[in-house]
Amino acid sequence: MADKQNKFSNNINIKNKSARYEYEFLDKFIAGIVLTGTEIKSIREGKVNLQDAFCTFQNHELWVRQMRISPYELGTHYNHDASRIRKLLLNKKELQKLKKTKEEKGLTIVPTRLFINDRGLAKLEIALAKGKKLHDKRDTLKQKDLDREIKRLGL
Repeated sequence: MADKQNKFSNNINIKNKSARYEYEFLDKFIAGIVLTGTEIKSIREGKVNLQDAFCTFQNHELWVRQMRISPYELGTHYNHDASRIRKLLLNKKELQKLKKTKEEKGLTIVPTRLFINDRGLAKLEIALAKGKKLHDKRDTLKQKDLDREIKRLGL
């Protein structure tokens, strides 16, 4: 019984590290996700990959694609498809704002973080993002190296 409590955790914080390198975030939103029972169990085990995930609009609804949630080990024939598209839950104003800015400026909606809130619900932090050019990526790496050196020297 104690092993079962350690296996599932409410302290889940899965980040998409490559998104910060590839994109410049302009605005962030927190959205709920429509999940099945075995998906939330896999999330609580930390078996999620946000690396290639992106969001699209379909019939005035926001969907996240290519977010891989590994199948639950103990799931039977009720187990979920690992890379199915999942609906995101936002209020109407937020959806309209996202759709309007995405169409006008040619921006991308990228999942940045998956976490479980205080009530035990899985939430996805999404960002309205603009793609970085090669020189922007180099500047990011230089700044990261400088920060690491400053921290190492204790300044």
